[in-house]
Amino acid sequence: MQILADVGGIPGKDCRGFCKYCYFKKVKEVKPLGCQYCPPKTIGCEKCSIGIQDAISEFKPVFLVTNDIQSTLMFNPVRDNNLKINISGGGDVSCYPQIQELAATINQLQIPIHLGYTSGKGIDNIKWAEDLIRNGVDEVTFTLFAADSKLRREWMGDTNPEISIEAVKLFSENTELHAAMVIIPGVNDGEVLRDSCEKLEEWGAHAGILMRFANSTEGGLVLNNGPIVKGIDSQSVESFEELVKDINTEFPKLRITGTPVCDPETGAPFAIAKDGNEIYLQFIPKVTGYATIISSKIAGPRIAKIFEKIGAEDHVNVISTKKDIACLITKDDLEDIDLSQVKDTVLIPGRSYIHQLDAERIFSNDGKERLVARGPDTLSVDGELSGNLTEENVIERELEQFNDLVGAINFYGMEVPK
Repeated sequence: MQILADVGGIPGKDCRGFCKYCYFKKVKEVKPLGCQYCPPKTIGCEKCSIGIQDAISEFKPVFLVTNDIQSTLMFNPVRDNNLKINISGGGDVSCYPQIQELAATINQLQIPIHLGYTSGKGIDNIKWAEDLIRNGVDEVTFTLFAADSKLRREWMGDTNPEISIEAVKLFSENTELHAAMVIIPGVNDGEVLRDSCEKLEEWGAHAGILMRFANSTEGGLVLNNGPIVKGIDSQSVESFEELVKDINTEFPKLRITGTPVCDPETGAPFAIAKDGNEIYLQFIPKVTGYATIISSKIAGPRIAKIFEKIGAEDHVNVISTKKDIACLITKDDLEDIDLSQVKDTVLIPGRSYIHQLDAERIFSNDGKERLVARGPDTLSVDGELSGNLTEENVIERELEQFNDLVGAINFYGMEVPK
């Protein structure tokens, strides 16, 4: 279990400038997208406007952050043996001016610290990392990009790349370091990536997270800011998945995962869809209703495969949109759907950026009124989270989530005639 210590911060402002490839770069004024948290009759709320831009607040004073931690601990007095406090935020935590004070305060609570996503661009001297380790930081998620100072300087705008890489080495030797690398085709893949992984293995890093570069709307740019880098095509999902598997094989001392695919060790996402894992499908309830499930290009075929394996393909059909990631589906993705393929009940992804009003309007454009409901927020585990899980952990979570999904189908869908 991890408690979030949200220090706030705004991308591009509280991180010493945008990286060239940053998801939030080039964001213009964005109209609210709509989501499950909006008021029933109003499209737009904090979550789907400034929230999706990670622009809710600048860095918070340390006393506010510590008050939030203490409040959370008061309402959760029973401590998990694996409890950690995750210091993270919309900005870069290495740029948070009161990070040392915050870590020292948490250390007094005798709770280990996970230093959440940091690019390291705020590290001006190695003592910064040494002090955090002394103050209880035992896990770090660090955006390395490449163990090449020139590439870090060019692509991340890191003014002290040698110190940042030295900090990665120190964290690798003294904490559980997860090195994240956004893979830019032709820049930090190939031999550059292999050199980075070789160094990480040598230093004793725990894991490497390979992140597919999104450079198009289909890849997930929903803030009217694509392409982020002109002249670079997003790597195909299939090619990226093969890269993750290859790196995992070549560097066995590193726990290699990929996002949005794949985790070679656990089979995530959708481990229960893998051939050979049919034994677990007996724990999914019988489908007694029928519905159309709206999903993404990556998840859709895997979800369809699961329903086919449990013999429910006549009850449930899955429509895959052009969007790679289901939680970033917007109303625009629904406009292209062939309504003749949509049943009377429709389930859209729980975290999708779609308001109920828009969904109901779009799914009735052919004159047929349909019931639109939301499915679970997630149906599997992303590679950013599965790195500390076993295959059994992933399968257990997926079965729980599919139980929720089938429950929604059976509740909202018309009963299938016997």
